[in-house]
Amino acid sequence: MLDNNKYYTPKEIVAELDKYIIGQNEAKRNVAIALRNRWRRMNSKPEIQKEIMPNNILMIGATGVGKTEIARRLANIADAPFIKVEASKFTEVGYVGRDVESMVRDLSEQSVQMVKTQKKKEVNEKAEQIVEDLLLNALIPPLKSSNTSNSGNNVGFQSSDQELNEKTRERFREKIKNKELEDRKIEIVVDNNSNPGVGLVGGGVDEVSMMNIQEMISGMMPKKQKKRKVTISEARKILMEQESAKLIDMDEVKEEAVFKCENAGIIFIDEIDKIAVGSGGGKGPDVSREGVQRDLLPIVEGSAVNTKYGVIKTDHILFISAGAFHVSKPSDLIPELQGRFPIRVELDSLTKQDFFNILKTPKNALTKQYSALFEAESVSLEFQEDALEEIAEIAFTINSEIENIGARRLHTVMSKLLNDFLFDVPDVITPNSRLSVTKEMVHERLSGLVANKDYSQYIL
Repeated sequence: MLDNNKYYTPKEIVAELDKYIIGQNEAKRNVAIALRNRWRRMNSKPEIQKEIMPNNILMIGATGVGKTEIARRLANIADAPFIKVEASKFTEVGYVGRDVESMVRDLSEQSVQMVKTQKKKEVNEKAEQIVEDLLLNALIPPLKSSNTSNSGNNVGFQSSDQELNEKTRERFREKIKNKELEDRKIEIVVDNNSNPGVGLVGGGVDEVSMMNIQEMISGMMPKKQKKRKVTISEARKILMEQESAKLIDMDEVKEEAVFKCENAGIIFIDEIDKIAVGSGGGKGPDVSREGVQRDLLPIVEGSAVNTKYGVIKTDHILFISAGAFHVSKPSDLIPELQGRFPIRVELDSLTKQDFFNILKTPKNALTKQYSALFEAESVSLEFQEDALEEIAEIAFTINSEIENIGARRLHTVMSKLLNDFLFDVPDVITPNSRLSVTKEMVHERLSGLVANKDYSQYIL
């Protein structure tokens, strides 16, 4: 079942998105409602649950305005399987390339990994205890008790050895717990997963059947083990993965993963404008792009897809698509597919103020990223307010007069501004130095970038 405690309210979702994305309030509101509706449907009356279909969203906007970033951050917020695919990577059934059903299989894989990770956390304490014993046995093997009855002196001597061994083991157990021996090398036995592949010959075998056959053959073959000499730190990681996998019930994992995939899964289809007829460019026949749309339709509409974990019904998977639609229009998509994305959101082009806010406000702002890079070299980097305004002005101007690539333009501008300094650290700019970016510095270093904007259109 879906965990109620992990589902944000729409306002909380928007507040989380606001930490990283400037503006685009309508898009944020719509994805927040769509995400919350997953929880609402699962908490509605059982007889109506199947009838409540997700309102799929089509985001329209120029490149770099935040479409993909909204989807990426949504994945972090949602406690749900989430994948991003590019529509341009798919080909019509019968052509060489990825078929559209593969995105559902990828989503099921993501769902299984999510549930498996959660289950491993639940058995973490028990696995840690087992791993601790294995590490201890590798360091100080326990003495094997002897049942042979010998003279009294011999028995006393064995008892003394046993007692000494136990005391030594307890001392080393404490050292293992306190991670005092992490660099010491030990020999451990690990599962050898590098079984040679089995060649399967013959046509007409689809991808899912192939995976199931390989899994079945792999399960029938005896598991091989090998010895490895590694540090205790490395051994801890290897053995934790191995032992926690043994403690979880994979049938339970698969069952829960299929439920999560069907009822909370989200698929983000980027570059959907590239498969719209009329996107032009003379690359590929229109019929192929229409074919991909026709193949997408039943998946978005609701169908059953075979995966290695079972059949996944796509009726309640939320689909969010996005495209710049520079050349084509949303109406160039086939009508049936358009109808499956009833919520349309147009994202705003970025203003000069937006650029300034992007540099200053988000938790992952470029200025904060560059400050962290300099801080790693013990150099303090600061940006004056008017310097940020000048950077925003330059980025906005170049976007307006050459080509609008949205917030990505800031990466170009910031790189041009700071690359020389990054090169000089730590040889010329020594540790414990302080570097302040001023308006004058920005103007001096980036004036050439603005002056040469007329020539950039000729550069391939």
